[in-house]
Amino acid sequence: MEASHAGHLSTLALYGLSVAATVGVAAVTKRPLPGRMRVRDLVVSAAAAQKLSRTVTKSSVTRPLRAPFAEPVDGGGPGEVADRPVGKGLRSSIGELLTCPFCLDVWVISGLTAGRVFAPAATGVVTDALATLAGADFLQLAYARAQQAAE
Repeated sequence: MEASHAGHLSTLALYGLSVAATVGVAAVTKRPLPGRMRVRDLVVSAAAAQKLSRTVTKSSVTRPLRAPFAEPVDGGGPGEVADRPVGKGLRSSIGELLTCPFCLDVWVISGLTAGRVFAPAATGVVTDALATLAGADFLQLAYARAQQAAE
C-alpha cells in the first residue's frame, strides 16, 4: 500500500472513530439529537464552517498549528497565507487537512454537529460569531473592490 494511502486510511479511521464515539456517548448519556435544521441554520452553519476552515488553513495566526505538517509557499488570497503539506503517510495526510479548507470542512461541520448535541447554546453562539466574521470578510473584500473600481 502506498504511504499516501496509508495516511489517508489513518485519517479516515480517526474520523470514523470520532463520529462513532460521539454517537456512542450521545446514546449512553441519552442526549436528544437536534431536530432538522431550518434554512437559516444551514446557511449560518455553512458560513461558520467556511470561516473556521479558512482560518485554520489560511491564517498567519494559525500557521504554528500547521507547522509540523506543512511549510509556507508563495501565494494566498487577500489576508491569507499558503502552505503545502510535507512528509509522508499520516503526517502528509494531516498536512492536507490543515492546508485545504475544503478538506477540513467535513471535520468542522462534524464538530459543529457534535456541539449541537452536547453544547447547543455555546455552539450556537460560536456558529453565529463565525458566520458574522465570514460576512465581515465578504464586506471587506467588497469594499476593497469598490475602492479599486473608484481609482
